[in-house]
Amino acid sequence: MAENKTQATGTPVADFIASVEPARRRDEAAQLVTLFEKTTGWTARMWGPSIIGFGQYHYKYDSGREGDSLATGFSPRKAKLVFYIMPGYSDYGPILDRLGKHSLGKSCLYVNKLADIDLDVLAELIKAGVKDLGETYPVGPS
Repeated sequence: MAENKTQATGTPVADFIASVEPARRRDEAAQLVTLFEKTTGWTARMWGPSIIGFGQYHYKYDSGREGDSLATGFSPRKAKLVFYIMPGYSDYGPILDRLGKHSLGKSCLYVNKLADIDLDVLAELIKAGVKDLGETYPVGPS
């Protein structure tokens, strides 16, 4: 079976953030690290080349595929901020309705800039996602 593309790395989060462009996105990434660490209680860790993750879980599917993944996190991409709430977003409509301007992909939440959303609501979404994930898989620090 193929290895997961996105795995935890030893790259220092601060080094990655220092390389993020544009400068506004770098500042937002630093803000988000603080918010995620405060909300989850977990230290930031790089997953793959561009995802800042918090916590982890081990999954095993009926197909036999298994691996480790971040419990929650984000990627400060040039065009948009991308958030990963691992159970997905289908059950979070009431929270998303209060979040602010965003769009959803198959398993990602996209935000143009932090000023477009309510950070307290984002923290609520992070907590709900980690709690729900923990009902399916044991979740802990990475």
